[in-house]
Amino acid sequence: MKIDSQEMRQLAATQPPRMDLYAGIHKALRALMADTLLAVGRMDVGDELETAQTTQRVVELLDFCRSHLRHENEFVHAAIEARAPGASEAVAHEHDEHGRHIDALAAVVESLRAAPAAQRGPAALDLYRELALFIAGNFQHMHVEETAHNAVLWARYTDAELLQIHNELLASIPPEEMMFTIRWLVPFMNPAERAAMLADIRAKAPPPAFHAILDTVRPHLSTAEWAKLARSLELASH
Repeated sequence: MKIDSQEMRQLAATQPPRMDLYAGIHKALRALMADTLLAVGRMDVGDELETAQTTQRVVELLDFCRSHLRHENEFVHAAIEARAPGASEAVAHEHDEHGRHIDALAAVVESLRAAPAAQRGPAALDLYRELALFIAGNFQHMHVEETAHNAVLWARYTDAELLQIHNELLASIPPEEMMFTIRWLVPFMNPAERAAMLADIRAKAPPPAFHAILDTVRPHLSTAEWAKLARSLELASH
């Protein structure tokens, strides 16, 4: 199934915004992927600490991607298949390919870490190029999910049902992974999305947890972005 961007825009213009299982997490993924790729590209392989820290960022990205694939397979693809059998098949195959690519990238990271200092330059360039290809494929993949898959979900599920799927998925995520997700999710939302998400969290989470999230997010917002968020949420000095 293929639905192009123009068709999705026309659909959106005729109805209120729908519950989107992909929009937020995909913003987080795009931000994390792009930032990690840039870090690898400017990595000083002659600096042991920088090399260790940067390759660890790649490992964290790969771990996050593995987890994301698992979440989508278990919750989103399962929902699609429950009411539109076969509709997620093509993307499911891409998930399998991404899993293999993740394993291959992990091996490239280990090769770089084990390489003698004189050989790290070529190894780092190899990692940079392979990571770029992985990210390019994922960007295309996410577009298909946000268009074709959303069209299937919106035709067969109410927003209340999609919200239930979303909540069940969130409940399956361990706290440490959730904080990592929030670090890459909230700063790269637009102001309205950011305020809405944090208002929802504040309504549901204990105050210490909410303030821990603010502490995680604030260093990654500009002064203007933080001011907008503080006004939207009517935050006291924090």
